[in-house]
Amino acid sequence: MTSESRLFENPILPGFHPDPSICRVGENYYLVNSSFAYFPGVPVYHSRDLVHWRQIGHCLDRPSQLQLVNAGVSGGIFAPTIRWHDGVYYMITTNVSGGGNFYVTARDPAGPWSEPIWVSQPGIDPSLLFDGDHVYLTSSGIPEDPEPGQHTQGIIQSEIDIATGKLLTRPRLIWAGTGGAFAEGPHLYHIGDWYYLMIAEGGTEYGHTEVIARSSSPWGPWESCQHNPILTHRSVASPIQGLGHADLVEAHDGSWWVVCLGFRPNFPQAHHLGRETFLAPAHWDEHGWLKIGEAGCIRLNMEAPNLAPAVWAAQDVRDDFIKEKLGLQWNFLGVPQEGDWSLSFVPGALTLRGRTNHLDGGLGVVFVGRRQEHFNCEVTAALHYSPLADGDEAGLVVWMDERHRAEIYLMRQDGRRSIFLRRRIGSLSAITSRQDLSDSDIILSVRANRSFYSFTWRGADGIDHFLGTAETRYLSSEVAGGFTGVYFALFTSGSGSPVVVDWFDYRSLETTGQKSIESPLREIFADQRAFAVLQRCLPDLTKQPPTGWISNFSLVDLVSISPDTFTQEAILNMDSGLRRLHAEF
Repeated sequence: MTSESRLFENPILPGFHPDPSICRVGENYYLVNSSFAYFPGVPVYHSRDLVHWRQIGHCLDRPSQLQLVNAGVSGGIFAPTIRWHDGVYYMITTNVSGGGNFYVTARDPAGPWSEPIWVSQPGIDPSLLFDGDHVYLTSSGIPEDPEPGQHTQGIIQSEIDIATGKLLTRPRLIWAGTGGAFAEGPHLYHIGDWYYLMIAEGGTEYGHTEVIARSSSPWGPWESCQHNPILTHRSVASPIQGLGHADLVEAHDGSWWVVCLGFRPNFPQAHHLGRETFLAPAHWDEHGWLKIGEAGCIRLNMEAPNLAPAVWAAQDVRDDFIKEKLGLQWNFLGVPQEGDWSLSFVPGALTLRGRTNHLDGGLGVVFVGRRQEHFNCEVTAALHYSPLADGDEAGLVVWMDERHRAEIYLMRQDGRRSIFLRRRIGSLSAITSRQDLSDSDIILSVRANRSFYSFTWRGADGIDHFLGTAETRYLSSEVAGGFTGVYFALFTSGSGSPVVVDWFDYRSLETTGQKSIESPLREIFADQRAFAVLQRCLPDLTKQPPTGWISNFSLVDLVSISPDTFTQEAILNMDSGLRRLHAEF
């Protein structure tokens, strides 16, 4: 690496951004992700240097494009593919909860996008290759009319009329992969004299891999690459796991790059932010095979593309809801009903009106949320709420799905207003804290670290009142299952009492070059000022300094490993102490 080299930080899209697909048009790059049961669907991002991205729209932002009535949180829209051909953008995907495979088109990737054009090819993860006068539709599935002995799930393909979506050939199985489970996420490329078929195997978990094959024909037969898998962190000691579901792009300087999904688990292994989008360099070897990253592995910090940096303005911490439309960072759970929300009922505020649907029921509850994109962050919302009837509630939920969540909320009960902390883990649901409330105007806050969330509220007295905590582990994919990630969401349910949200803040608390509760213990012990904070908050720990591999753990790791010894209260005090320390210098 030369002195002029720049490093970029993975993931390039943190938080719930799975199943990335990318295309280049001139010196512009466009990327889409799956969105499952969230609306609008399929976010679209734009970059000019492959590292810095900004959201410019959604492909599916109208109810006529996206029906989610029968969807669970991990139903709806699966993996998309974005391609550009002859001045038109194409995004093809699957609504697994109704309709199957379809594509939409646009002249501008920011939208508007067309109504769906449905295709009859079965399976999921569809992709398109424009190849001269031919358009090939490739997906993962089982042919509906297989040839004898072809009942294997794998990669199926047909040729289609791109103007109508009509299949011109019968879908047929073209490759079953290398033998790994769940051959999926296919992309077909025509590069030089070869057709390359790149797919994911192993399932989108810890055994995830990416493999590639080639042929002189788009129909095969396929020669599997001898160094498959070309990308995986299976059994690799890395903070990044689950790499796969990749897409390939040639940059405008002739270099090659791959975007893929991955996730960053805590210790013990559990990931709650969801599957994220990562970037890796790629090149072709002397035998015409693709190689990705460093022997098929990637790092959190890698050498950046040799492209002129194009950094977008940072998103504002505060959304004060003064614009005519909701910001692109916001999603609904399912397609909202008319009257659920308004930006005009109270000018300069977001108004939500509850229905009888509750968080326990999932889709149907009034819910406006945004992704958690950082392990360490804080969300704060200013609400005005006067519940009209017992059981009416409104608040702020940390949400993986309807069975795995934690919420701070205001509710009327027995004619009295109180503020509650409620947690649900599977079939177990409990109110873990309740405090009386006299104010209608209230500020709710959630602060996150890798290990747990802490919940506070503030009324007219201006004092922060602590309600309790909830572990991140119980909102992780390892516990909840599914394919999504954590959202912070405003919600309400009940008799229709309006909740007025004056503003909402999302603030990253990630630190660089500073001692924090994420720092290895050896660094805390080596820093005189940080050690003094540790002595005040965790004096017993300072009496027996950790040695060996344990010294590489952070305080957040310790609270996960031994919660009775290292309490969340002590870790919160340590966090506050270190932040005050850095604020003084």
